[in-house]
This record gives sequence, structure tokens and C-alpha cells, in this order.
Amino acid sequence: MKVVVEVADAVELKPKDDHGSANPFVEVEFDGQRHRTQTKFKDLSPAWNETFVFNVLDAAQLADKTIQVLVYHDKRNGEEGRSGRGRGGGHHRNFLGRVRISGASIPLSANYSVLQRFPLDKRGLFSSVRGDIGLRVYAMPDSAEEVRLSAEVPLAGPFVPVDEVPVENKETTFAPDQEPPPQVFYSVGIGEASSAAAAATAVSDGGLAYDITQMNQAMFGSPSVISMSQAHARAEEAPLAPPQPLIQLRSPPVRPGSQYDLVETPPPMASRPGFRSAILGAAGEKIASTYDLVEQMRYLYVNVVKARDLPTMDITGSLDPYVELKLGNYRARTRYLDKNSNPVWHQVFAFSQHNLQSNVLEVVVKDKDLMKDDFVGRLTFPLEEVPLRVPPDSPLAPQWYKPEDKKGDKIHHGELMLSVWMGTQADEAFPIAWHSDAHDVGLEGLVNTRSQVYFSPRLVYLRVTAIEAQDLVPHDRNRPPVNVWLKAQLGHQILRTRGVAGTVNPVWNDDLLFVASEPSDEQLVLTVEDRVAANRDEPLGRLVLPLSAAHRRMEHHHKAVEPRWFSLAKPTASDKEATAESDKEQHKFSSKIHLHLYLEMGYHVLDESTQYSSDFQPASKVLRPKQSIGVFDLGILGARNLMPMKAKDGRATDAYCVARYGSKWIRTRTILNSLAPQWHEQYTWEVFDPCTVLTIGVFDNCHWGGHKEDVRDQRIGKVRIRLSTLETGRVYTHFYPLLMLHTSGLRKTGELHLAVRFTCTSSVNMLALYGKPLLPKMHYVQPISMRMMEYLRHQAMIIVASRLGRAEPPLVREAVEYMLDVDSHMFSFRRSKANFYRIMSLLSRVTAAGRWFDEVRNWRNPVTTVLAHIVFVILVFYPELILPTVFLYLFLVGAWNYRFRPRKPSHMDTRLSHAEMANPDELDEEVDTFPSSRSAEIVRNRYDRMRSMAGKVQTIVGDMATQAERVQALLSWRDPRATTVFILLSLAIAVVLYVMPFQVVEVLSGMFLLRHPIFRSRMPSVAFNFYRRLPAKSDMLL
Repeated sequence: MKVVVEVADAVELKPKDDHGSANPFVEVEFDGQRHRTQTKFKDLSPAWNETFVFNVLDAAQLADKTIQVLVYHDKRNGEEGRSGRGRGGGHHRNFLGRVRISGASIPLSANYSVLQRFPLDKRGLFSSVRGDIGLRVYAMPDSAEEVRLSAEVPLAGPFVPVDEVPVENKETTFAPDQEPPPQVFYSVGIGEASSAAAAATAVSDGGLAYDITQMNQAMFGSPSVISMSQAHARAEEAPLAPPQPLIQLRSPPVRPGSQYDLVETPPPMASRPGFRSAILGAAGEKIASTYDLVEQMRYLYVNVVKARDLPTMDITGSLDPYVELKLGNYRARTRYLDKNSNPVWHQVFAFSQHNLQSNVLEVVVKDKDLMKDDFVGRLTFPLEEVPLRVPPDSPLAPQWYKPEDKKGDKIHHGELMLSVWMGTQADEAFPIAWHSDAHDVGLEGLVNTRSQVYFSPRLVYLRVTAIEAQDLVPHDRNRPPVNVWLKAQLGHQILRTRGVAGTVNPVWNDDLLFVASEPSDEQLVLTVEDRVAANRDEPLGRLVLPLSAAHRRMEHHHKAVEPRWFSLAKPTASDKEATAESDKEQHKFSSKIHLHLYLEMGYHVLDESTQYSSDFQPASKVLRPKQSIGVFDLGILGARNLMPMKAKDGRATDAYCVARYGSKWIRTRTILNSLAPQWHEQYTWEVFDPCTVLTIGVFDNCHWGGHKEDVRDQRIGKVRIRLSTLETGRVYTHFYPLLMLHTSGLRKTGELHLAVRFTCTSSVNMLALYGKPLLPKMHYVQPISMRMMEYLRHQAMIIVASRLGRAEPPLVREAVEYMLDVDSHMFSFRRSKANFYRIMSLLSRVTAAGRWFDEVRNWRNPVTTVLAHIVFVILVFYPELILPTVFLYLFLVGAWNYRFRPRKPSHMDTRLSHAEMANPDELDEEVDTFPSSRSAEIVRNRYDRMRSMAGKVQTIVGDMATQAERVQALLSWRDPRATTVFILLSLAIAVVLYVMPFQVVEVLSGMFLLRHPIFRSRMPSVAFNFYRRLPAKSDMLL
């Protein structure tokens, strides 16, 4: 087998000489073999177009090999360097960057390989590199008689991963006199001239055949390197032979867990400096800052505004007009308006550039009729005359047009106002437009497919301090109240104070916390109740208060407000009467209640878990930081290999994405009936804390076609990205696996293509945040219990889901709950095992250190043991070196680990989650409802399993308690003889340590501990035997 590496070019390399340029060349190393390109002098964007071929001794070990591509700067400027084939020793070159390619990612055929852009990596901690390099890598089997040269892919073309090409697809064989069908290559984001040039240089897959023996002679002869242009020239000179059937090649073996890993892709060309100005001109540079993480997508926009003085078509003299747009096979129409000669539509339509099937846009005005719609007039717009508009240009002003009749003459009455322009997804009309890929969506369902931005309501804690009540009037005046408490209700939240028995003047002094949203029209309803029977409560008084009655408290040291007395209305009073009673200062007689009401503006209301929260700012804007520390950009490019969620209905998947960070939620538009949707939408958030998490979810839209309201959007998968794990200023472009747990096991439902970038605007402020508390100050000064915090978090989730569900279009409740992990507190046996093994993994370092120390004290490696003795003696006599040595060791370990730092963002780890090894019963228990909906037999089996596991935990906890109780027994005189021996021994040790120098004690203790095994006994030590004989309380248990 041979491995072929084609070195195309490099872009924006770092200057190395005094003139701001460089003399770059490339060295390619593989399995001990090395080749290099020519040197390109004074060129920071060189083009080599050279091909190298390497021998593979064992094809089975290809996946374990690595191709290393090194880019150097040649410091020599003489004729020797200009020849391009100098040896270029280490003292004649400077490092410009490198790329490492794993053998497992090498396609086994040139047909499945494309030109890819690889960003150059650093070689060490202090290296400074820039730019990227274009490479094409593939393998060739020796047994093949013929191979076909694959088509050249334009450098700015869309990235096609190798694993996206089906290996088992059969090639179509054409007769010698039959021409193969033409192939079209699209270059996203490049002008028409560049696309035409790229398409002109493309070579059809079925049109060329090249003998493998000729290629071997050309590649492995005396000239070991040939250029791409020479290879194509020789291929064109060779006679065309009938194409032979290709040999079916096996894909490389899939490593365990590799299907759930991230797949890195080259960053979008638009994210590189100067790309838009060089390729798209000044118009593209205007949107470079807002849409540079996604590929630019062209759309033909048609804004149909209104019409006037349209002629009547019916016998009755009325007109029901609508407008129909025709572009090839695509049709779009506005809504029709009854009996209106001056209709107003204000509807925008967008046709993707990939769906332009005609060179002329036809706009037809028609009259709705029962049998056949009548023709009113039409307009035609040649696409080559349509203007180009790119934000931030002002919107294109609509114009009045005179429609024509079927003969091409202007109609006498009627005009149509509209505007037509070519734009991109950055256009303001993009979110509200009717898109050509949603041609089967009605106007009623169109609103559920548009992209939208939502904001969570501002949440704040309402603290109600119930101090006391006086002069309560029970229903039975002959007996005192049995058990009196205060019930408080805010919306769906209900809390009660503790009960006080036998008095009409109860004192509670209890705090009740609620989650309130602003602005809100909800009212706080307070009811004093008496528990007269087991299931019967009698109300004694009622009070209704608006949220405006509560005082806003910013900090804990804020000036205290005196509590207020309120009059209680009768239990049968209406809300209005109960509210009025609280405002009366003078009343003949009424029960009173003493309350303190606070809106706690200094807390942050958590609506998601603190482990992956996206915001920690307090509710009050006064307490929030004035400036952000950075900006986070998210580019949602697309998805691939999605699972068909509507296979039963004969459809694929109607996918859309939801992303949440802080209070801002975004929703992409729905791509209908596609397993590989392309969104190319970009969004931006301000960052106030780097230790936050962005969450992106993918869902299947089930509400666009007028379905029933009880239909729920289906989950496809979720991705979390922690901002603190990203390097500032770097663009991360990866395919993230979408994973779902089902009763049948872990299921990969597709891959989401994202481009993310975290830009820091204030490095000093960002580093200072690492020393500040995670939550606002009030959480530590007046903390809330964990149990209460979990309850409040659940209530906040309900409020957020309810408020976002009332938007138009609504963000459905199931999507919000999935994004906020509403069921994260539910028991999961799989999660319990994962957390247990996380702890074991952390303790493994301690056990590893214990094993190393045991090997040292047992003299397994005499050299290491002798060095340990020397270091120990030095530290004993020079104790001031202990702490500097420890911190120097930490610095060296951290600096060494920099070379092995993670290069990819964190993602869902299936092994860490124990998702791959979970059995179906555990997964079925995890997805079960609460309370359980399974049969009694299944619940009994799970309960027995839980009892078995709890028994093991009980035994371990008991052993830990026994060991701790033995330590307590040393001085408790539970065993008088043992305690006597211990205190006398302690007295003797105190005298010895006082008399003997401490350094001598340390040396003797260390030497005794590290003594040679020949001086040890296999029996336990005296101290261990003494400890084991101490009593514990285990024999006192029932």
C-alpha cells in the first residue's frame, strides 16, 4: 500500500525575515520517510502543488501511524537556496508550523479524498505560528490495476468529511461512446467568476483512467516528486480506455467510542482576516464582523407590499386578489383578501440561490375564484438585473410597477408595489421570510418555522417573613384553635409555615421564599388556616397583596424596613375585598397579621444546575458589572446523518436548533424534510463570566403542519460548551455527536456542525474573576438551603417555560425543559455508577502514589529508593526547601502538560457517562416516569436490586464508622487497659521528643520506614495489632 500526500498551498504564514516576508518550504514525514517541497522565496501565501508518495510496510498498522507535515522558513538567500532542493539543515531554517494527521483518518481511495485546510499548530510553548495549509491525503492499494484521478476541489469549496461519503455505493459504468453526466461544483461564498473557473478546471470522475504502473514509474522513479499539473497533463495525453470496475475497499476499523468523538473541520473561509474583502469585495467586508463564522448563502428576496386600483374580475364587481411568484418549478403565493381592490400584504419570500431554476422571476396577480382563478396581470424580472443588497445598507425601497396582460401590454388599471433584491442570511428580512425549502407549509404553520430570538423573564426571589398574627377568630368560639399556620400562594407556588397550637395569637417567625417574575400581574394570596381535623382545614382570615407591596432589597446591609401590620379579611371575601382590607388604617375590629415582604434583588435565581449554568448575575441591574469581559460567537452551520424522526409518515426530519446562554435564547429556522440541514446562522452573546456553559439542543418540529396541540417536538440531541475551556480568539469548528438514551441503549441521532469563538475584550478583568465568588454576595451572606434551592430552581423552570411558551411563535415547553434539564434530579442507576467511578478515578492517583511508595520502601528499584533517601535527608536538614520544591514541581508538571493540552472543546463523553455499558433495564428505569408507570413485577425486581446495592453501601459505611470509633476509643476508657497503655506511651514519646532533636527523630523515623525488606517481618506491626484490638460500637447495634 502507498500513502499519497498532495501539498497544495499555504495561506497567511508568519513573517520571519527583516522584510516582513518568508521563504517557506514543507517537509512531510511518515514512518521514517521524508520528502520536502521547493522553497518559495518572499511569499507568505505560497503554492507548491507537489505530490509525495510513501511506502506502507504493513497496511494493518496504518491506523497507528502519523503523518507529520512541517513548514519551515529557509534562511538562505543564495543560489543554493534558490535551486529549491537544498537539504535545509536545522541551523538554516526557522519553524513556521506543523500539522499532524492520524493514519486512522486517511481515506483508502483517492475518490473519497478532498483537499482540506489544516490550521498550523505550535511546536512548543513559546512557538508563534499563523496560517493554514491545504493538503490532500489518501491511500492506494498495490493490487489495483487502475485508479482514477479524483476531481480537483476548489480551495474555498465546502468541506466534505471523509466519513460522509458512502463506501459501498456502486460506480455507474458508461459505454465508451457515452458521455458521463456533468458534475457541478459549488463554491459557497465565492463570486460567479471564481465559481466558473473552478467548475471549468473540474474533472469528471468517470472520464479518466490512468494505469497504475505508469503512475508508479512516475512517482517512484528517479524524480521522486511530481507536481499536480504534470500528473494531469500526463493523464490528458494518455488514451481514454473503458473504465474498469473499481475494487471495493474496506473502511478502516472503527475504534471503540470513535463514533462518539468530535470531528474537526477547517474553519470557514470567511473567518480568516481579509477573506471577504479579497473575495466578496467591499460588500462582504461590511458583514465580516457579524457573519464570519458561517458560509455566506445567497437568497433572492421578494417583498410584496400592496396593490392599488386593481380591476374587478367577477360579475359582481368584486376582486379577491393574491400574488403568485414563479421561479422555475417553485411557486409561492400570498394570502388572498376578500373583496379588496387595494390589498395590503406585506409578505417577504426568499428563494435560495441553489434553488434558482430559472433566469426570470415572474410575479402574477390573480383573482381567487371557485372554479379557476382569473388572471389580472404579471411582471417579469430578469435575475441578472436584480440588485445586490448587503447589510448594513438600508432596506431597498419598494416601487410601484404597472402589470402587463397576457399579450405584454400594460393594463389600464392597477399597480403593484414590491421590491426584489439579492441578499444573504444577514438580511433583516431573513427571519420573517417564506423560504423556498418550506414550499409545502401553509401560512398558519409558517410562523412555527421561523428563526427567532427570545429573552427569559427577569426572575427574583420574594421573601415573605411571617412574624405573628393577633386576634384570630375561630369558627367555634368555645374552643381555641387546634393548629394554626399561614398558607402563602403565588401563582402555582404554595408554601406553609409551621403550625402553632392552642392560641389565637400565633407566633411563627418563618421565612417563605417564592420565585417571582417581572413584570408580572400575579398577586400574593395569604390565608391563615386552622387544622381542625386530619383532612379538614378551616380558613380564619385572608389577605391579597400585589408584588408592589414588597420592598426591594439590594444588599444584606441595606437599611432595614420595619415590618407592617395588615388586616385580615373574612375567609369568604373576594380578592378585591381582601386587598382593600389591607389598605385600611382604621377599622372597627379585624384580625391582624405582622409581615415582612422583600424582593431579594441581590440573589441570582437559578433555573438550571450550577454545574452547567450560563449566568450568575444578580437580579438587580444596579449590582451587575458595567462592562462585559468578552463576546461569544456561535455559528450553527448544519447537521448530518440525522435520524429520520418521521419515518412512519414517509418523511425525514424537520430539524431546528435552540441555543441558550444567559437570558438570551435563539431558535433557528426549521429545515423541512432533510437529514442534512444547512442553517448557517450566527448569533452573539456578551460574556460576563468565563466559567459558564452554552447549551445547544436539536429538535424535530411537529407543530408546523397544523398538528394537534398535544403533539410534542421530539428531542434529537444536545451539546454543551464550557467557555472557560476555549482559547480566546480561536475558531473551533467541529461536528458534535448528538446522543440520546433509549430503552434499547445509546443511540447516535446525528452530528451537529458548529463554529464557536470566544473573544476576550479585557484579559485583566477576566483573570480577576477567577478570584471572585461564583454567585452574588447574598448567596454567602444569607445562604439558602440546598433543599430549598432545588425547589426554587424547579419553580423557576416552570415560570421560564410558561413565559417563553406565550411568545409568538412560542418556544415549546418540551424544548425549554430539555434545555434546562428539568429531570436532572431524578434517580439514575447509570448516573450513580458514573459518579462513583469519577470518585474512584480521582482516588486512583492517591492509590498510585501509595503503590509507588510501597515499591520504594520494599526496594523494588534500589536506585529510586537510594534517591528517595537522599532527598528525604536533604529536606529534613533544609526544611525551608520543602514548599519551594513542591510548587516548583507543580510548575514543571503544568508546563510539561501544556504539550498535551486538549485541542478540542469538551463534549458528551459516553464512557464517562457509562452510557455504552448500561443494560436495557437500567436505561428503562432512567426514562421511567415519576411515579413509576411500570408493572408491579418490574418495580419489585428493581427494588430488590436497590436493596442489594444499599446493603453493600451499608457495609462499607459501617466499616468506616468502626475505624473512626476505634480512634475515639483510645482516650474514652472503654477498654481501660488499652487506654492506660496509650496514655503512658504518649507520655514517654513526649519526653523523648522533648529531649531528642527533632531532625534526628525525623531521620530515624524515615530510615525505619524505608528500611530494607530483610529487616522487616511479614507479620503485622505492634501498632496495627494494638489498633485492631480497640473496641467499637458495632457490637451495640441491634
